[in-house]
Amino acid sequence: MTEKDSFRFDPLGDSCIVQGDNLAVLSTLPDESFTVIYLDPPFNTGRAQVRRTTKSIPVADGEGDRVGFSGRSYETVMGQLRRYDDSFADYLAFLEPRLVEAKRLLTQDGTLYLHLDYREVHYAKIMLDALFGRDSFLNEIIWAYDFGGKSTRKWPSKHDTILVYVKDPKKYHFDSAEVDREPYMAPGLVGPEKAARGKLPTDVWWHTIVSPTGKEKTGYPTQKPVGVLRRIVAASSRPGDWVLDFFAGSGTTGAAAQLLGRKFVCVDVNPEAIDIMSERLPGTAVHTV
Repeated sequence: MTEKDSFRFDPLGDSCIVQGDNLAVLSTLPDESFTVIYLDPPFNTGRAQVRRTTKSIPVADGEGDRVGFSGRSYETVMGQLRRYDDSFADYLAFLEPRLVEAKRLLTQDGTLYLHLDYREVHYAKIMLDALFGRDSFLNEIIWAYDFGGKSTRKWPSKHDTILVYVKDPKKYHFDSAEVDREPYMAPGLVGPEKAARGKLPTDVWWHTIVSPTGKEKTGYPTQKPVGVLRRIVAASSRPGDWVLDFFAGSGTTGAAAQLLGRKFVCVDVNPEAIDIMSERLPGTAVHTV
């Protein structure tokens, strides 16, 4: 049975699911609490509620194109995007305060994984470079899959992008020995011992989507496969570390963390998502904000 009550994060406590607006939930969490933050935000969510007039975002001192209050440097990225396409500017306005909170909540050795598609990933990278610093950019992971309809009028879009940023480029945790291995594409070229062991993944991950008829399927429309999240959590955290997903959806991040002996906080405002996560992660307390 799960329990619904008010939420107060306990770093010595157990994993939990939280129902509520993620910005409200994030404001209750203490600094530097999570080693991994994985985000798979919905595109264009809250567009009508987040329009703003600000045309600049903060960057590292001396790197922007103007100086504002207290000598802070700014880059007029948002203004340029608004002139190009309002939907992108609105989406970034929605995303920016949540990414600011994500940076605050990462431990010094922590890593952010931001999962997006081709529509907005380029603009989000500009924002993350400004928020984290370009030295904190670790990887651009391409998750490639081959399922669903295929266009005959262009190259079919069959990949997502996961941007990887670290809190401190000198302290981040990454353990490649914990990552699952993949078959060699040409095993005859590496010898039987290496072929049997497999190779470490690169920044291009070939992994199927969740099968519409498979046991892993929860019915949530944007569900991601456990295999992708397991790789992320295994590489960038240790057993007992805390993992956060505040666009949790079907709870795949929690499922992967649970399998690997990590603690997790999964946040979503959607009652359907909470119900699915409660069923998928039995015994996990459910809180409300």
